[in-house]
Amino acid sequence: MKGSVNILGVPFSKLTLNETTQLLNDHIGKERPKMFHLITANPEITIAHETDELLQVIMKEADLITPDGVGIVMASKRKRDPISERVTGFDLLLRLLDSGNVKGWSFYFLGTDEETNQKAVDEIRKLYPNVVVAGRHNGFFSQDIETNILREIQHSKPDVLIIAMGAPYTDKWIYKNKHKLDGVKVVFGVGGSLDVLAGKVKTTPPIWKELNLEWLHRLLTVPVAKGQKSRWRRQSALPKFFYRAIIKK
Repeated sequence: MKGSVNILGVPFSKLTLNETTQLLNDHIGKERPKMFHLITANPEITIAHETDELLQVIMKEADLITPDGVGIVMASKRKRDPISERVTGFDLLLRLLDSGNVKGWSFYFLGTDEETNQKAVDEIRKLYPNVVVAGRHNGFFSQDIETNILREIQHSKPDVLIIAMGAPYTDKWIYKNKHKLDGVKVVFGVGGSLDVLAGKVKTTPPIWKELNLEWLHRLLTVPVAKGQKSRWRRQSALPKFFYRAIIKK
């Protein structure tokens, strides 16, 4: 299997989207595999990793970290054996839903607000009728409700646990509760993917993707959820990443 590229201390996978999908398919197909924690990391998370000690531990113990951002791919071009393409949480989610629709896999969807979560799951049921929805819950809950959510996940043992509670909170939540997620085969965060599936946020037009400006399209069009940092404030990490990983390097 291909190795990784180290960018500001984060070991990014060099696997393509197809190769990553196949890796996850093979893992889910095993009889009783351990939980596979995949992290999709962008420049913002990479910068946060430098000063967040808990995040450093989490990313060190993760099973795979994929490059979710053109900035990561650009930074890798300064390496001898660079990353060939982005592997985003949204693309991986769609690929696994495709496979799950053929193989009858079960999914649990945790995150975003109640209305969006419900609409996304309804759309998934319509587009992927053979996927088993093991359960769902919004991302706003108390400690008591969290206990019930974990109990439901333990009971249903979904093949894939999808979490949309924002980064790096999603991966910190996974790390905190990983000993309670026995039976889950693959878990990863998908950012705002459920918002897109629910129709709350429109997909990025092809021209923006071709110009590698998806981040700018999101910055200009995607609303910020209550309690989250302003998207402009979050994107302030991009110049820092560009300088640290590309210019200075």
